[in-house]
Amino acid sequence: MDRSQKADSVAQLTEVFNQAGVVVVTRNLGLTVDQSTELRTKMREAGASYKVAKNRLAKLALKDTDYTGIEEFLNGPTALGYSEDPVAAAKAVVDFAKTTDKIEIVGGSMGATKLDEAGVKALASMPSLDELRGKIVGLVNAPATKVAQVVNAPAAKLARVFGAYGAKEAA
Repeated sequence: MDRSQKADSVAQLTEVFNQAGVVVVTRNLGLTVDQSTELRTKMREAGASYKVAKNRLAKLALKDTDYTGIEEFLNGPTALGYSEDPVAAAKAVVDFAKTTDKIEIVGGSMGATKLDEAGVKALASMPSLDELRGKIVGLVNAPATKVAQVVNAPAAKLARVFGAYGAKEAA
């Protein structure tokens, strides 16, 4: 990798760190190509990305970003999982780590908040942004449904009473 390629790589990583909602640092313990492809696919499906980056270049890209706390995690064969959704990358990596012992979660960061392995796992157990939005819509929609049921209930009762009187007189 020549100097201009390194500069481009640092610029791309800096952009990633400026846009990411969460960054998860993992250690590769012998992932096969198939396993790595499977992990990248799962990350993409979750709306996240997974990138193997040279530690030295990643450390240069971390300067002047909120993620400077993860610099200590960048040693050895590491890779970065990141997403704009604060839960997506953590959830995808933790789910994949449950299926194999070839990847280790080292730590991560959510903005300026540094997370250890337990913090990343706790973050992964939280509902995603889309799930939270769905719950909020359900909570907002529930009172309106109940109001409609309460308003319609007296009319339905009256209709049943008239129907019963009609059936009684017809008999």
